[in-house]
Amino acid sequence: MGSQQENADIEWRDGDIPVSRRFDDPYFSLDNGMAETAHVFLAGNSLPARFSDGFQVAELGFGTGLNLLCLWKLWQESSQTGQLSFTSFEAFPLSLQEMQRAHAAWPELAELSKRFFDHWDADNFCLNIDDLRVRVIVGDARETLPDWQGVADAWFLDGFSPAKNPELWSPELMAQVGCHTQPNGTFATYSAAGHVRTSLAAAGFTVTRVKGFGRKRHMSIGTLISE
Repeated sequence: MGSQQENADIEWRDGDIPVSRRFDDPYFSLDNGMAETAHVFLAGNSLPARFSDGFQVAELGFGTGLNLLCLWKLWQESSQTGQLSFTSFEAFPLSLQEMQRAHAAWPELAELSKRFFDHWDADNFCLNIDDLRVRVIVGDARETLPDWQGVADAWFLDGFSPAKNPELWSPELMAQVGCHTQPNGTFATYSAAGHVRTSLAAAGFTVTRVKGFGRKRHMSIGTLISE
């Protein structure tokens, strides 16, 4: 896996904001990445109210790991006991050094970031400690997600813009998201693109357009209809 993977191709804007050259898109909000994660992915999936031991979050687009750190911080602040599971699908992983440089932008997460890097298995893209189990599945999600044996309680759909990275928002991939979601499981995404919402509805989700973060007017959330 390690020898065949393609790494991220990034440049740094304003010193500490990584921008993908491949997709011409920043990895997180230029305004406030942590606040964006809290609004879109955490609140969008009704967290922490839905936390329980063994709660499984899945994500399209691991990027810098910001969503993971914010989720982990919320898990600890909620006093939830047990273990949180996090599985992310990433085609072009950042190097360890690139992730560390990006994390430096969030001093509020410094303690968790250090703990993450202390335990991160960079060869196998995984981490397993007392309260957190992480697996990053490297490769094209259109190929890797169908083979995943897990089902998520909540999805973070965080690929680059659908206009620039359409592969990660295809109807076929959204159908796989639906197939790998618990009944009454949820998704949240910063995207409100019509074709994305249509694909998620076809995958079995109720889809609602709600207020987006910052200058973005709308985003989308939804729940898998339980049969």
